[in-house]
Amino acid sequence: MRLFRRTEAHLAPVVDGVRRDELLVFQRHAGIKFKDVDLLNLAFCHRSFANEQGGAVGNNERLEFFGDSVLGVIVAEYLYESLPGRAEGELAKIKSFVVSEASLLGIARELRVDNFILIGRGEEFSGGRSKRAILADAMEAVIGAYFLDSGLRETRRFVLRFLVPEIAKVLEDRHEKDYKTLLQEYAQRKFKNYPKYVVSKRTGPDHDRVFWIEVEVAGKSYGPGKGPNKKQAEQAAASLAYASLMRDSAAGRAHDQQPRSRRSRSRSGVRKQANRP
Repeated sequence: MRLFRRTEAHLAPVVDGVRRDELLVFQRHAGIKFKDVDLLNLAFCHRSFANEQGGAVGNNERLEFFGDSVLGVIVAEYLYESLPGRAEGELAKIKSFVVSEASLLGIARELRVDNFILIGRGEEFSGGRSKRAILADAMEAVIGAYFLDSGLRETRRFVLRFLVPEIAKVLEDRHEKDYKTLLQEYAQRKFKNYPKYVVSKRTGPDHDRVFWIEVEVAGKSYGPGKGPNKKQAEQAAASLAYASLMRDSAAGRAHDQQPRSRRSRSRSGVRKQANRP
């Protein structure tokens, strides 16, 4: 951990008196305290800002990558310990909601991350401070930086303070499920592509129109979902696709976890049946 701080924190933009006060405001609001404020500053440094500095400073992408993993471990551990009766597939589904961009965005907005991120002039003019991805990514970078600065225990306390209420909402089915975002994140991570939505048909009169939409992920079509407008129909289609993909993923993991000898016997039995006259 010390090696990372020596080789990464020095890439942060210079923290002058004004910037130090700004970062102190964030820490007070977030209920955390960094020993190395340069790490926190780097967590807020977007690539567009770093590019404008001609390579003189780093950006927060490595911290974002690290923070994503830290977040996943903390939430997975909490779910495993607090929900002993839940199956693996259920835990995976709950976790996917809780660590989604939507949840991170909620934390980022509550902590007013938009006031602290460093972005380039072009990104500033295009509304970068309010972009979902930039805010959520910065939040992951802060989590990664705090882990490196203060360790797992303090980071767990920080993360769960915000996410335990979100977990409760999911368990009580009160969580606002943005299935389009969840599906897009999963498709990008798993298949390296984006879902494609297609209107398959429209029914009903103009004043009571119903849209039927299918969504394609990695060459496979799901749906249709229906709704009174395209937005709701796309959410319905995304919900069907996401549920199907989660079932397939859980089934695949269950198969992989079978003892090798059991799988071998199963395949052997299939071959014997196929060879019978």
